[in-house]
Amino acid sequence: MNRSTPPHRVWLEVSLNTLSDNYQKIASAVAPARVMAVLKANAYGLGAKPIAEALAQAGVARFGVAEPYEALALSDLGLPVQILGSVLPEEIPALVSANVVLPITDLTSAKQIHDEGRRQNRRVRVHFKIDTGMGRLGILLSDAPQVIREARAFSHLDPEGIYSHLPVAYRAGEEYTQRQIHDFTGLVRAMEAEGMTFAWRHIANSDAINNFPQAAQSPFNLVRTGINLHGSFDTEGKRALHLRSVLTLKTRLTAVRQMPQGAFIGYGLTHRLAHATPVGTISAGYADGLPLALSNRSYVLIRGIPCPILGRLSMDYTTVALDQVPEACVGDEVICLGGEGPHAISVEDWAHLKGTHPYEIICSIGTRVERRHIS
Repeated sequence: MNRSTPPHRVWLEVSLNTLSDNYQKIASAVAPARVMAVLKANAYGLGAKPIAEALAQAGVARFGVAEPYEALALSDLGLPVQILGSVLPEEIPALVSANVVLPITDLTSAKQIHDEGRRQNRRVRVHFKIDTGMGRLGILLSDAPQVIREARAFSHLDPEGIYSHLPVAYRAGEEYTQRQIHDFTGLVRAMEAEGMTFAWRHIANSDAINNFPQAAQSPFNLVRTGINLHGSFDTEGKRALHLRSVLTLKTRLTAVRQMPQGAFIGYGLTHRLAHATPVGTISAGYADGLPLALSNRSYVLIRGIPCPILGRLSMDYTTVALDQVPEACVGDEVICLGGEGPHAISVEDWAHLKGTHPYEIICSIGTRVERRHIS
């Protein structure tokens, strides 16, 4: 009896070559500014470590993450790792010890980080996080000059950077974003006039790189990008960069049956066959990241041919029509997301059907899906 571990039924192929190509296109577009790769949430669920290693080889300047465990997992790659959101007091000692770049979101956090730096006899690299209109975290623009002045007096802080975030940069020409960039630039210039300079100045996210190129120009010298590295774009924004998707979500055909006219398919009886139809069942469902909104509305690719989804998706399975591929058989590879040519299924396609944005689609790929990083 073969006791070896069976292969995963569903797997996500991540092309590291395409990832590196996308990085090079972004880096060229924003030069001489440098690029921070945002790898929060395990690189949006794609696998942070192999992606980080590929980007380090490609020349990325640093990594951005959301929380301590993400930062510590990347701290051995020889590049700066920066927490972009906030830190809690109990998290500070381990982060200081690991030389993680920390955010200053108020004077209290500045003091806490300084005190831990003094305890460990380290100067801690920090970036001032300025709220120019996101309304989520950071120092309010009106308070920023005074907080910066006081925090820069702390001897165990190395205030190497200052940054802000843009909530509607996916809308090209948006006046709100233009005002944020203007206000933040004014703050940087005012601090410079007082003799306070910052090695790193950044406000551009993936959307701004495409829609507001001035966010990658002086005084800015760093941009942050996550989803563009994967070859995806916000559904409302421009696609100024010619990037390619790094993702292909695959499974296998697990059953092929000839179903009679009038047969109902799936939960809720939402599809009834108008005629006798060869129906396939694939081993992927909404637990694997296929949006329920694909039910009766989308297709998968089998042998390169679109096969419409019939009925409601299940947690573990999805049923499809095999009229156009009568030679399909159990074990055939099925492309749920990705592919080549005019029938390729993009992350944005799924986002449109679900009424969401591409970030949620990528982050929703299930934990039982094997990640395969292909070079």
